[in-house]
Amino acid sequence: MKIIIAGGGTGGHLFPGIAVAEEFMRRDGSCRIIFAGTRHGIEARVIPREGYQIRFLKAEGLVGRSIFRKVKAVLLFCMSLFQSYKIISGEQPDIVIGVGGYASAGVVFIAHFMGVPAMIMEQNSVPGRANRFLGRFADAIAVTYQESVSYFDRGKIHLTGNPVRRNIRTKAPAEAVSVYRACRTGFNILVFGGSQGSGAINRAVTETLHYLLDLRQNIGFIHQTGEKDLKAMADAYHQLGFKCIVKPFIYSMSEAYAAADMVICRAGATTLSELTVTGKAAVLIPYPYAAANHQESNARKLEDMGAAMVITERQLTGETLAKAIRELYENSGRRAHMQKASIAVGRPYAAEKIVDIAMLLIRNKR
Repeated sequence: MKIIIAGGGTGGHLFPGIAVAEEFMRRDGSCRIIFAGTRHGIEARVIPREGYQIRFLKAEGLVGRSIFRKVKAVLLFCMSLFQSYKIISGEQPDIVIGVGGYASAGVVFIAHFMGVPAMIMEQNSVPGRANRFLGRFADAIAVTYQESVSYFDRGKIHLTGNPVRRNIRTKAPAEAVSVYRACRTGFNILVFGGSQGSGAINRAVTETLHYLLDLRQNIGFIHQTGEKDLKAMADAYHQLGFKCIVKPFIYSMSEAYAAADMVICRAGATTLSELTVTGKAAVLIPYPYAAANHQESNARKLEDMGAAMVITERQLTGETLAKAIRELYENSGRRAHMQKASIAVGRPYAAEKIVDIAMLLIRNKR
């Protein structure tokens, strides 16, 4: 059996695709998984480390670009159609799965016209343009949120949840301690702002440290900063005497989650899926420019359920963030309640459901 998983660009699109690939391999270790993406997306770095093959396409997004860049993106899409045809005709896959992002568009589109079963995965409550376009051609659509159902043909919709990588679901905390021993204090705080980092969160944390000086012997930070802020954040922690592990990108997120007592992060769909599967108390800082402000909408749902605290970027200061950290550090009862509520929301078997749907499409085609 051969599967092509197309798309990426960000971790929010890519990591659910990896979770699905893992489930295919768990069921049949002889199956072949090929990813299709771009050289400038996160998939170019991550997929080889995961041990899968990757085929590269030329593609760019349209949203928020100048007229010149939009024309270029259209031309690249036309080129990606030819590249997608070559990949599919060469590999002869049993199914193509689009995980979102502009790199998925050409591959799923061509798969449809070549008679190859195709499905797409939509992680967000407001689908992106690529998936809204592809929904017309996909044989099945796996969605995370009920709110996204209205954007697609209801006859194709499957409410599955968002897949989470198996090691994030199963990694034991004891294994994480050895990886992050340098940061093992009484209380570890995991901070990240998406695969590229977040300047706003990094700046707020830098200011926050000054409000937490009395706790510096008791708390430690595991911080994914992005490349740009790596040195500045490392210097801020060390100058004030905080224990920390600072990385531009954390490949071993399973260990980082397992070592963390609380998490400070954005509110993308994949991040929230990982938080609720691992049951972590979290302070969510939604990205304010997400389509239809869906990150804040998703974050508020968790807050209403008692599974998270929300600080909007408008409210984000060193003082407000320090207050939230101190609350969760000092109030173990509230932290335990948030963890329990978070676990109750999680959908740990989304990958299994999506592979079940994919296998049905494959059998029907055969």
